[in-house]
Amino acid sequence: MLLYRDILAGDEFFSDAYPIKEVDDIAYEVDCAMVTIAEGDVDIGANPSAEGGDEDVESTSQTVNNIIYSFRLTETSFDKKSYMAYIKGYMKAIKNKLQETNPERVPIFEAKATTLIKKILGNFKDYEFYTGESMDPDGMVALLNYREDGVTPYFTFFKDGLKVEKLVSD
Repeated sequence: MLLYRDILAGDEFFSDAYPIKEVDDIAYEVDCAMVTIAEGDVDIGANPSAEGGDEDVESTSQTVNNIIYSFRLTETSFDKKSYMAYIKGYMKAIKNKLQETNPERVPIFEAKATTLIKKILGNFKDYEFYTGESMDPDGMVALLNYREDGVTPYFTFFKDGLKVEKLVSD
């Protein structure tokens, strides 16, 4: 299994267990889904009626986005002006990281990131913003949007802001 982690903050964002589509060599779009998580539903292996116990344990469930829930992402908010300030700093940090690790990638990153950011700003009202578990203000902000059907959620992640780790399986 592959795990995708923020190179600046170290937060885990998603794994290859989700459908991933690379977009224009600059971003990943990762499909997610709304799932129901049951809480209080603990099976201890005993038969409550035989034990003389109460069978009606209150169980609550909630519907959550599977990526937000699994990777403990936290919603944050931006207006267009504050997002532009954030993304300028973030792009500079990624560019600096690329200059250290993959200098031949910098011109490609600059050109393609500019195009993607223009697209994001043009549809700004359609996005929800999420930080990783550490809520590091310098880390990546993941962008949640919905497919053309208006129902299917997906995240956009900047490809160059992620490192891929192979998880060892037994």
